[in-house]
Amino acid sequence: MKKIGILRGMETTFPEALIDRINSLNTEATAEFIQVGGIKMDELYAYDVILDRISQDIPFYRAMLKNASLSGVHVINNPFWWSADDKFFGYSLAKKLGVPVPKTVLLPHKDHPPDTNSNSMRNLIFPLNWQEIFDYIGFPAFMKPHSGGGWKDVYKVNDPGELFSSYGKTHTLCMTLQEEIDFTHYYRCYCIGKKYIRIMEYAPKQPHHLRYVQNPDPIPPALESEIKQHCLTLCNALGYDFNTLEFAVRDGIPYAIDFTNPSPDADLNSVGLENFTWVVETAAEFLIDRALNYETTLKNYNSGEFAEGKIVKRKTPPAKKK
Repeated sequence: MKKIGILRGMETTFPEALIDRINSLNTEATAEFIQVGGIKMDELYAYDVILDRISQDIPFYRAMLKNASLSGVHVINNPFWWSADDKFFGYSLAKKLGVPVPKTVLLPHKDHPPDTNSNSMRNLIFPLNWQEIFDYIGFPAFMKPHSGGGWKDVYKVNDPGELFSSYGKTHTLCMTLQEEIDFTHYYRCYCIGKKYIRIMEYAPKQPHHLRYVQNPDPIPPALESEIKQHCLTLCNALGYDFNTLEFAVRDGIPYAIDFTNPSPDADLNSVGLENFTWVVETAAEFLIDRALNYETTLKNYNSGEFAEGKIVKRKTPPAKKK
């Protein structure tokens, strides 16, 4: 009998419903919540697959999951790539792959990171050429952490004065400044197993519990197809098997706004019953399939097409004419 372990944090509705769904299907796989204590270096794990829902907040769990991978457990999502990934890199990768993204600039820390001083920053131009940045991004714009989630430390800035005021609140965070996409429609998409996709109309300006639009208008078929293709392109490149991706539609073009969410919201009280039912049933099907058919290899160390070298190729400059 194959065993699926669920590693959870404060959430309740999704992980409990997921375990009940997996166990109700009477396959050769069962699911349970993981219980762990101190982890020995050579400890073997009793699970074939682990779904990670909390290690982004608990370094102990992230270290444990890396060790589980070393023991042959298939961890979803990959703890190695999750540790290395950041949103600014994601925007650059998406652009390279031909997925539309807003113009984005990486900003230095406003305050010196711990245990550093001005000598540590001697490679940094000071003051920055802010006008060049403003001309590239434009206003309004959004300033948000280069790595993070949950809409934490996100600021909308309408002019340089607001930018500098908000920038002063970021202290040692590394931030990005990003062009605002004035959208007509906004979609959030589950992508599971780099195969199953559910597009949900989303209202990011609404309170959290009202953001998933109920009874939305049908999405035009061509736009639906384009968004699904972008979801597959990005998740295959990054290697994420359980992710949400967000797209803002401007002038008919879906811009990828946020697409590195390896522990996405799946709570019944926020996503609504239809979306909740879909994600529980689809995740259960995917996890059972992975438990029954996954062969233990070192593949869990890879992150996807990017880390496997299928995307980035150094361009050879043209030969100079003599």
